[in-house]
Amino acid sequence: MKLISSIKKAGGNALIISMLSLLLVACGNQDEKSEHLSIQAIRVKTEKLITTKTDQDLVLSGNIEGNATVKLGFMVPGKISEINFLPGQAVSKGSLVASLESTNYILNKQLTEVELNEAKDQFDRLKIMHAKSSISELDFTKGNFALQKASTQLKLAVKNLQDTRLYAPISGILLSKDIEVGEIIASGTPLFVLADITKVKVSALVPEGELKGLKKGQSADVDIEALDRHYKGTIVEVGALADATTRAFTLKIEINNQDLAIRPGMIAQTRISSGHFKTGINIVPECIVNEPGNQSYVYVADLKSHRAFKRKISLGKMSANRVEIISGLSTGETIVISGQNALNDGAPIKIEQ
Repeated sequence: MKLISSIKKAGGNALIISMLSLLLVACGNQDEKSEHLSIQAIRVKTEKLITTKTDQDLVLSGNIEGNATVKLGFMVPGKISEINFLPGQAVSKGSLVASLESTNYILNKQLTEVELNEAKDQFDRLKIMHAKSSISELDFTKGNFALQKASTQLKLAVKNLQDTRLYAPISGILLSKDIEVGEIIASGTPLFVLADITKVKVSALVPEGELKGLKKGQSADVDIEALDRHYKGTIVEVGALADATTRAFTLKIEINNQDLAIRPGMIAQTRISSGHFKTGINIVPECIVNEPGNQSYVYVADLKSHRAFKRKISLGKMSANRVEIISGLSTGETIVISGQNALNDGAPIKIEQ
């Protein structure tokens, strides 16, 4: 009996020891699992959503163009003999931009001068004969017409000679030059582009739904990224006719450019205040992740489970470097604003302060 009791006692101790061992192993596994989850958590920064009041600004992108842009070319054909300016250089009004070889035009002027003198001499004799009634009225009239024709031909020859020299009709910057010395050109071919840029205009397209309230004289803020500069502008033109394809209207905003830093062709971002405000949720654009098909989403942080969950959203307008949320988010929720690119739906997160 004592032996059985000892065995039972020993067996009981063994059972207890076995159970304790299993418990210790389970706790160790749980600690390893918790430690593993902690290691896998992705560090993120978050922001709690609040309702804000924003100005309903109209934001447009447009191209810079000169206040007055002129395409220059010769009115007569010929060979280029001289070009006095290069693209980018300032040109004063009345400056000689380029000229043609003029020998042929000089000779033609001399020839028409001879023909005019001949017509004058002949007409002077006809007048004497006409006074004596020695010629018919028809012959006298023909002589008069010949004199007028010769006089007109000389005027034309003088003008053609003058047109071998091309002068700047405005002051500005030479934007382009499409010819070189020695080339033969036809009359009327545009060869140079000259623009007055002491004032420039931003040309932008406005959707028909945004046209209401825009008017000449209204102020606008203009940012030119290429120069990293901000300008104040004024609306000088609101298009009266919509584009047949886009149904958009042309809007032009004038900017002073006294230092000539702004050049035609630059891209400008314009912001025009509407005077109306809207209440809603606005988020920083950096936290938005885009999927194929233009679907946008953000990650919403669950503060209890320390996980981030993917949420589809609908976007509105951009205002003050934030994007309006039309649907998908509610006030009081917390979204991930940094580190979202490393997340997937339901991923564990560790929030950084």
